[in-house]
Amino acid sequence: MALKYFNIQRGDEVITTPLSFIATTNVIEHCGGTPVFVDVESSTGNIDASLIEGKITSKTKAIVVVHLYGHMCDMKKIRRIADKYNLKVIEDCAHCIEGEREGIKPGQLGDVACFSFYATKNITSGEGGAITCHSIEAYEWFKKARLHGMSKNAADRYTKRYEHYDMEFLGYKTNMTNIQAALLIHQLDRIENILSKKKIIWERFDDGFKKNNRIKKPKILPKVKHAMHLYTIWVENRDSIIEKLQDLGIGVAVNYRPIHYMSYYRNKYNFKKGMFPEAERIGNSAITLPFYAKLTDEEIDYIINCVNACV
Repeated sequence: MALKYFNIQRGDEVITTPLSFIATTNVIEHCGGTPVFVDVESSTGNIDASLIEGKITSKTKAIVVVHLYGHMCDMKKIRRIADKYNLKVIEDCAHCIEGEREGIKPGQLGDVACFSFYATKNITSGEGGAITCHSIEAYEWFKKARLHGMSKNAADRYTKRYEHYDMEFLGYKTNMTNIQAALLIHQLDRIENILSKKKIIWERFDDGFKKNNRIKKPKILPKVKHAMHLYTIWVENRDSIIEKLQDLGIGVAVNYRPIHYMSYYRNKYNFKKGMFPEAERIGNSAITLPFYAKLTDEEIDYIINCVNACV
């Protein structure tokens, strides 16, 4: 919806990261646009802002950034580049509702920010999400676009005296339900409390792995408040380690396999291994460990011991 609002269409290029969930790039395809990948920082896994300008062409219309794992991108630098070339910036904040960098929070410098409330996120309604924007015009468009492009929603039509509605443009059916919103709304008040609990677990993991020089981790840069969405380690022989951890009853994930590895994108754009080396290095070594506020001390110790034994 954000890309549609900015009229991204066939022939337009959108710069983004190859190290994210495939949805980040799929939406560009759905609009008819062309994704243009920029490699990531070796320290954080976020899009490398210093490489963006080199990928801008006359066809570039927008930049889609992803605040990976809960660590914000360099939004000040990205905003300066976007303003220089008159580009829109869309923030994928699915991992980063609590984050902050140099006094900037998600959504403050982007033209639009997209949040996820999927089951794995820090606050959740099972499915659903939110868009934030800076103008009443955008706000009104998104409200209509999520319900077919209609001028009045059902509440407007049936809770007052009836008035005819119009379909002003071709919209979608992408609204979050009231039931989902009811599940979500009270979690907003608990965000910082949950984050403080996760911070304790994060520090326990850091302390437990600090003597194992075979385990690498994404860095938290200065002046960054990490949202601590995912606790991810980078290891060699990743796939065999995953197998060992699963045999020990530890659920793990890979965040993420590089998008340009996916058959659809390889076949369409002729992407090759080696084109985005940092994204590939991280994508080939990443293991995301169980990480949620209700982990017990026993479970934390078990995870640490098992990981150290397997890596």
